[in-house]
Amino acid sequence: METGEGAGGPGGPDGPGLRFGCASFNQDSTSLALGTKTGYKLFSLTMVEKLDCIHESAETPDVYIVERLFSSSLVVVVSATMPHRMNIYHFKKGTEICNYSYPNNILAVKLNRQRLVVCLEESIYIHNIKDMKLLKTLLNTPSNPSGLCALSINHSSSYLAYPGSVTIGEIIVYDANNLNTVTMIPAHDSPLAALTFNATATKLASASERGTVIRVFSIPEGLRLFEFRRGMKRYVNISSLSFSPDGHFLCASSNTETVHIFKLEQLGPSGGDDAATWTAYVGKMFSAASSYFPAQVSGMMNQDRAFATVHLLTSGQKNVCTLAIIQKLPRLLVATADGQLFIYNVDPLDGGECMLAHKHRLFGVDADQDEGTESEPSEVTEPAQACPSYAATAALPASGPVTATLTGYSEDGGAKKGEVIPEHEFAAGPVCLDDENEFPPINWCRDGTGGGQARRS
Repeated sequence: METGEGAGGPGGPDGPGLRFGCASFNQDSTSLALGTKTGYKLFSLTMVEKLDCIHESAETPDVYIVERLFSSSLVVVVSATMPHRMNIYHFKKGTEICNYSYPNNILAVKLNRQRLVVCLEESIYIHNIKDMKLLKTLLNTPSNPSGLCALSINHSSSYLAYPGSVTIGEIIVYDANNLNTVTMIPAHDSPLAALTFNATATKLASASERGTVIRVFSIPEGLRLFEFRRGMKRYVNISSLSFSPDGHFLCASSNTETVHIFKLEQLGPSGGDDAATWTAYVGKMFSAASSYFPAQVSGMMNQDRAFATVHLLTSGQKNVCTLAIIQKLPRLLVATADGQLFIYNVDPLDGGECMLAHKHRLFGVDADQDEGTESEPSEVTEPAQACPSYAATAALPASGPVTATLTGYSEDGGAKKGEVIPEHEFAAGPVCLDDENEFPPINWCRDGTGGGQARRS
């Protein structure tokens, strides 16, 4: 699962009570990254009652994009002070691996062990993450001011999804490994607001700007598998979608106080083995009756309600959610724009209202905290542990500068017509991310566009 929903943008943090510029869970929801006014923070999510800050950087102000590659030391950072530039760091060594500049503001960065994708408003850049070669540039994509896109975390099938229209909810599914378009999915009548793949890249969930219906499609076929109704009374802004690690559940958060969890289950096929339950019987009756009603009515009958819910204490602010296994139990995690992380227990059998297991302040207790947002006093609130300073990460000495030239890549993804692109100096010599056997060994990088130069820190 990769959930990289920003709470701010290229202009920096915005909105009342906003404590950070962005929040993103890594691909397997084992860590949380925050972009702040002074830099970024990384937290480990291995325990419910203890939140470890494993790294804090104060080198780059107004960070509005920060993405970590699984549990490796590779982290991608974009600052509002230089919104055209992406910096890639080895945070445990305190070194910059490389930086890339692009023609316009960077709106989103997605990565897995095979590809790194940079999304601008009207173009998308696809890099090979192991050496940062620019493999493909998708130019003149439909205007995408929010930078909405999703990249599957399964690197053996690196599917990329992004909007195919500015007026309706079309989804383009692109194979970032083989560099070709897979399918176009007519998902919604109104423009897209959220996208996410499941862990195996066999399902894609989407929501539109109306926020009333969430749909799940098969990948790569693009067939509609599920349709869930978040609500009918009002349109909402869905800011985050995330599958559970096993792909059986899907959570959705919005600017309302409710977070929904949907269960992806089909009624058994008709036959002797079919479960003789009231739910199965009613499902069959609805399915049979739907053919006699108008399309709008029959569609409503086929939509499932939430399996489980969480009611936050405040509404109207952007948040990001994910489903994870922590200490061997299923949990729902919600990071809110006022700088708090809520961890809820999820009952995978009965659903219902999720119980709050713990609440963490991501910035500790300080003078400017808004005490008006405190929750019920019975819940224990722990400040985050003190983070090590950036200097304490003990940067290794940089090697001498190394330069090279490489054949550039054409829009076809080939090398024949590409211009020669000079490779920039090594940031810190050949860098291998040696912890936890995570990918990739980054050996060198160069400027991502061929225009301007990436420089060594």
